[in-house]
Amino acid sequence: MTRTVLFLLFGLAGIAVLISLGVWQMQRLAWKEGVLAEINTRIAAPPVALPASPDPEVDKYLPVEMTGQFGAGVLRVLVSQKRVGAGYRLITPFEVEGRTVLVDRGFVRVGAEMPPAPAGQVTVTGNLHWPDDRNSSTPDNDVDGNTWFARDIDQMSDVFGAEPLLVVARDLSQSGGSVTPLPVDTSAIPNDHLQYAVTWFGLATVWAVMMGYFLFRLRKPAQGHA
Repeated sequence: MTRTVLFLLFGLAGIAVLISLGVWQMQRLAWKEGVLAEINTRIAAPPVALPASPDPEVDKYLPVEMTGQFGAGVLRVLVSQKRVGAGYRLITPFEVEGRTVLVDRGFVRVGAEMPPAPAGQVTVTGNLHWPDDRNSSTPDNDVDGNTWFARDIDQMSDVFGAEPLLVVARDLSQSGGSVTPLPVDTSAIPNDHLQYAVTWFGLATVWAVMMGYFLFRLRKPAQGHA
């Protein structure tokens, strides 16, 4: 009897811990969904003029609209699109009111012709972004070969003598040719809390089933002896 009670207490404690972890992940899920909703609302807000001194924390995802001219040159950032394949993000300098900033014009496939940026006065609508493309396995950018593996804003701005400021375009007043805009969104922000919660609740269920089985096995000899 003592062994059964100890086993029962141990089993119930394990189930309680696993369930609490699942509940905590559900709470984290609700928090993360709130954060993503706030970011999406910010991304879709009416655009404003380009700030004089943008702050990476305060102004991240800020919608902006600016009118100016694209400068010469383009940097190619290697990326991959689902159901499309490999391609490049095209980063081009943009001159606006005496300033030069970077504009992410969008995506073209590898092997496709690099379309020139629209000429003349162009209005760009997009979002300020400080992307975090680089991780421990990301190769160094091949600046000389113009193949970039991450949008390192400081390094890119040095190439063009521009401000370390990137606007990811979602609309141009003139056609960008075969370039497909890749606007800022929240798809790259991880939100795995539901999967984690399901895992913890699943483990709690398995633990409960195993506990029930072993309790049955512990009780069976006693019943047989009786």
